[in-house]
Amino acid sequence: MIEKTPIRILELIVQNEHLSISDRDQLKQDLLKKADFLKLFRLKNRDDLNLDNVDEIIKLRSQLMQSIYPDICQSLAISSIQIEQPHLILPMLWHYWIPLAQRLVHQQQQIGRTLIQGLIGGQGTGKTTLGIVLNIVLRHLGKTFLSISLDDLYKTYADRQKLRARCPALIWRGPPSTHDIDLGIQVLQQLRDRHLESLQPISIPRFDKSLHNGAGDRTEPDISYNADIVLFEGWFVGMRPLPISAFRNFVPPILSDEDREFALECNANLYNYLPLWEYLDSLIVLLPENYNYSLQWRLEAEHKLIASGKTGMSDHEITKFVEYFWKALHPELFLPRLISDRLLVDLVIEISRSHLPIRIYSN
Repeated sequence: MIEKTPIRILELIVQNEHLSISDRDQLKQDLLKKADFLKLFRLKNRDDLNLDNVDEIIKLRSQLMQSIYPDICQSLAISSIQIEQPHLILPMLWHYWIPLAQRLVHQQQQIGRTLIQGLIGGQGTGKTTLGIVLNIVLRHLGKTFLSISLDDLYKTYADRQKLRARCPALIWRGPPSTHDIDLGIQVLQQLRDRHLESLQPISIPRFDKSLHNGAGDRTEPDISYNADIVLFEGWFVGMRPLPISAFRNFVPPILSDEDREFALECNANLYNYLPLWEYLDSLIVLLPENYNYSLQWRLEAEHKLIASGKTGMSDHEITKFVEYFWKALHPELFLPRLISDRLLVDLVIEISRSHLPIRIYSN
């Protein structure tokens, strides 16, 4: 998806250098070949796409690239986010980040109020990176942006301790039942219903994972005064419960009756989240080619953390940690059903082993 346009041409665009006729023709041909892709991002109808339209798309995208590229690099560095292949930042901007931001602007303008964009993806799929980049691109497109994580809705430490006393299987925070759903509904409703011209302050909950020796707790909320587009992201945002028959057979790491009981309980708890998902205007799925990548990515992240001199978990501990979430809401069971429902999911973005988007499609 992102390898077709020579990086040399994109570098010339960022540097505001003159493009040769052949370079410009190549940009046009690359975009024309991606007519269906452009249609996904609602930039043009496929039947209306012609050379004049492509010139318009190239002009606008080039101007954005020149404006935002330095900010993107600086913001990713400040957040200690490293793209595994840094030379691909430019094609990712050109083919992925910018058109996705333009799609969100189009959707927000269509509904005429704050857009609540859901984003579901596991660790390593790029949720945090996407939020940082969208904040910059949307600002240059004249839109205000707010990112909220499902993690920000965790119940307080005290409440989770009580919950764990009743449900010992809830070893870590994360599965359904560990979030304050009423708080989430209240916040999303306030954001959705606030007039765009209003500067009405809305309290946005935040969660500090470092508190209580890593158990985490609520921290000081942020105050939002305006937000044209809200990104509500998390590892099971928008996920729907499955019929009990889906758990008839064991799927590793669900290998015992105890594991299955935990999976069934988490599945049942998903019903409580459905009123929260009703506030999503659309849903994007970040889908790894193989769900096992999340374990590999988590291991690599922990190895880097330990190499930097910080303490971290062993490979065995990491495996148990990741498998805990797979037992709760197994991606092999839940994600295929979710993405097959065209009423629930707007875009699916497949993510490669190297964390890069390789395919984007809609139902």
